[in-house]
Amino acid sequence: MADDSITIEVNGEPREARPGQMLIEVTDACGDYVPRFCYHEKLSVAANCRMCLVEVENAPKPLPACATPVSDGMKVFTRSEAAIAAQRATMEFLLINHPLDCPICDQGGECELQDLAMGYGRDVSRFTERKRSVADKNLGPLVSTDMTRCIHCTRCVRFGDEVAGIQELGTLGRGETMEIGTYIERAVQHELSGNIIDLCPVGALNNKPYRFSARAWEMEQRRTVSPHDGFGASLFAHVMGGKVKRVVPCRNEALNETWASDRDRFSYEGLGAPERATTPLRRRDGRLVPCSWQEALETAADLLRTAGASAAALVSPSATVEEGFLVARVFEHLGSANIDHRLRQRDFRDQEADPVMPSLPCDIRAVDSVDALLVVGSDLRSELPLLAHRVRTAALAGARVSFVEHRAYDYLFPVLARHNNVELQAELETLLEVARGGQGEPQHQATVDALRTAEDAQIWLGQIALRHPEYAALRRAAAALATETGSQLGYLAEGANAAGLALAGVLPHRAPGGGSRPVSGKALDELLRSPPETLLLLNVEPVHDCAEREAAQALLSQSRIIAVNPFVDESTAAHAEVVLPIATWAETAGTFVNLGGDQQSFQAIASVVGDSRPAWKVFRVLGNLLAVPDCDYADADAVLAAALSGMGEWARDTTFKVSGDLPPPPVASAARNLELGPYEIDSIVRRAPALQQVGRRAADEANKVA
Repeated sequence: MADDSITIEVNGEPREARPGQMLIEVTDACGDYVPRFCYHEKLSVAANCRMCLVEVENAPKPLPACATPVSDGMKVFTRSEAAIAAQRATMEFLLINHPLDCPICDQGGECELQDLAMGYGRDVSRFTERKRSVADKNLGPLVSTDMTRCIHCTRCVRFGDEVAGIQELGTLGRGETMEIGTYIERAVQHELSGNIIDLCPVGALNNKPYRFSARAWEMEQRRTVSPHDGFGASLFAHVMGGKVKRVVPCRNEALNETWASDRDRFSYEGLGAPERATTPLRRRDGRLVPCSWQEALETAADLLRTAGASAAALVSPSATVEEGFLVARVFEHLGSANIDHRLRQRDFRDQEADPVMPSLPCDIRAVDSVDALLVVGSDLRSELPLLAHRVRTAALAGARVSFVEHRAYDYLFPVLARHNNVELQAELETLLEVARGGQGEPQHQATVDALRTAEDAQIWLGQIALRHPEYAALRRAAAALATETGSQLGYLAEGANAAGLALAGVLPHRAPGGGSRPVSGKALDELLRSPPETLLLLNVEPVHDCAEREAAQALLSQSRIIAVNPFVDESTAAHAEVVLPIATWAETAGTFVNLGGDQQSFQAIASVVGDSRPAWKVFRVLGNLLAVPDCDYADADAVLAAALSGMGEWARDTTFKVSGDLPPPPVASAARNLELGPYEIDSIVRRAPALQQVGRRAADEANKVA
């Protein structure tokens, strides 16, 4: 037995435990289940529900297992007559006011109260008085309420206070008149607010877009990966008849723990948007008309063959490794390196010094233990909500976190220094001067001292920094500051698979695996200044997905467009020569590499819509039509194997190596469109009605405050 452990007895069996550990943790670890409603391992102990009462030897009455610390020699009985009687009595009280509406409750079939009532409830109620009724609350477009069902476990309240960092819900009243609600009439719109749906043990809080659309036993649960940002959260999709009905988090302690962002949870609504492309289209007499796949593919192949080395491709940063690898192979065969996935980047002057894969300098789980962190140019809660949660965890544990921002953002955790409303590069230069022994304001000194004295110090370049027209100079300043303070440099790249696409060679200057190309192609800025004859778009809507929106509109009008997209938006319909409808992430197999370097493969979770096809199959056939050698892949696994073989050995290395003086930017660009709302980032999210309502509400409230 370890020196820091003690022995207790549970139902006659000896069990090891840590001093001060709560009894319910020990019983869970050894498989002796104790019923509970208010207890949750990620939340503080409340001991509200009393369902976990157990018998403890020499105790005068049953004790709550969630709030009883163990002691050496303790003898516990979870299934004794006294324990069962206490649990049955608690259940009887909980059911006194609970409505008998299980047949119409969305929680039916997966309700903790329903399950435990089968084991601990009575078949006849002894309560003959009138049940209480509670008015429902309007919590916004994401969470529906049936507050009469609430059993006051306060999980939702504690989640807001302890995990989200903002107490959007609270308790009003006491005793039988206590209610859960907001202190004023307002919505819950924290970026993790949907997690209260999972936490609710009854049917009081439910998924509003999913409401009354399916029953738990009608759906299949399929594992997948978040397609919206570089965090790569593990998710479960609940599917009925080949259609995604809802999305919930999959427990993964290394990434998202037990949480999901609202963006990941509710974006599935966009999969069936009216603009969904369901059949191949070809332009005839000035308009797009349906055609066969054979005709569409041959048209696309002819356009690419004719363009040859002048052809160009823009690829979504959320395309899979398999898709990016095949696009890169097709364009290599054409003799073109005009291929890019960095859609919102403006400044490419220092791209030869880019890391092999843009990423954090550590695993995502290790963010919790960072000692000091400087985040430059990032609306972190909007860009990577679950990474912001990890940073909050680190800050609450004592990490010294600072921000350099062009305007103030609301962070729900302690911040050491906030360099707000500043020009990013100038502020970094000031911090660098202080690091080299110069004078600065107290907050500059505090930030530099935190980085210099920490064992694990990191500097992150956020997505606002990556979109900045002086990004190259800004990165040099950040890299110099990292060198002076002994910190590590990291990148919060956009998209679910920016790291994977960089490794797959979806860059004008890099071959697969990070090697330099013999001749670099045109990056996005060059393509915008000098539109190519033929442009292939892979899940890209340039007017929405590029930072330079006016230039992107001009690009569409001056090139012959091959749109390999799941949606046909207005700009695509106006300019595309051919549309090849492809499956979304939900309908295809693929692989993402997240910002922590984790390679995550997934399978299709839903049926393809209409006559669309997985993008990797489309490019495989295009490769055959263009006579690309060895392009007969049987499945996505074969494509991945070829991609990984082409990448060779690779490792996460975000060290910045300065090479020569930085040339001036070829074209001056205004610092605009730097920010992007959390529900504008990709074509699926932009078409999710509930998320768009949240975005409009948040914008309206921000305008009122302003």
